[in-house]
Amino acid sequence: MIRWKDEYGIGVPEIDQQHQKLFEICGRAFDLLKNEFYLDKYDKILDILEELKQYTIYHFKSEEEYMKKIGYKKLLSQKVAHDDFVEKINKIDLKAIDEKQDAAILDILEFIVKWIENHILKEDKQISLPS
Repeated sequence: MIRWKDEYGIGVPEIDQQHQKLFEICGRAFDLLKNEFYLDKYDKILDILEELKQYTIYHFKSEEEYMKKIGYKKLLSQKVAHDDFVEKINKIDLKAIDEKQDAAILDILEFIVKWIENHILKEDKQISLPS
């Protein structure tokens, strides 16, 4: 499982803390996947999805405000990527989650890990670089 490392930081403390929270949510999803004591994980999956959605909306707004404040030239492409993320979360098929819970958790984890690798560790890193 992917865990926060200092090298993932972009050098903006507020954004780095928010990214750490996303790693924490991902970690809880992973823990849920590995937990064999829950026979029905549906409600817990929905809780994680809702937290992920609400937190990313908060985080994206904060990150976009920061980028606007510093005059970041790629703000628009970042906003499009952020909107796509939220849209993907909103389109998750809840019936499919209920039918194949562990597979649904794996899909969520894969989505978050890819986001971390492709967006946070590449795109967001550029925020702290002079543009």
